[in-house]
Amino acid sequence: QVQLVESGGGLVQAGGSLRLSCAGSGSIFQVNDAAWYRQAPGKQREWVARSTRGGGARYKNSVKGRFTISRDSTKNTVYLQMSSLKPEDTAIYYCNADIQRTRYGTDYNYWGQGTQVTVSS
Repeated sequence: QVQLVESGGGLVQAGGSLRLSCAGSGSIFQVNDAAWYRQAPGKQREWVARSTRGGGARYKNSVKGRFTISRDSTKNTVYLQMSSLKPEDTAIYYCNADIQRTRYGTDYNYWGQGTQVTVSS
């Protein structure tokens, strides 16, 4: 069984920083594409950032220059460094990843349970 567990959320003042972690556990050969999403109260879940195994990264326009997605493949962990946080960044942040469970297996897609980020003005 594979699980993704997010951590690092919390309450921070506007302008502050947080680093979210998404740790994969269980039967994992490698984490391929990974992404962070967020869902604010009363709104639909939206994509925030994506990291490809080849090293590429893409960001939602509103977080470009403030958020950085990275990974530690040795730990099956994906990070989201968030800086210059704004109240509108307040949301539950979810990790999503395509995980290859065996060397020659196909990818399966997994979601974490989410971690709350609250930015006060």
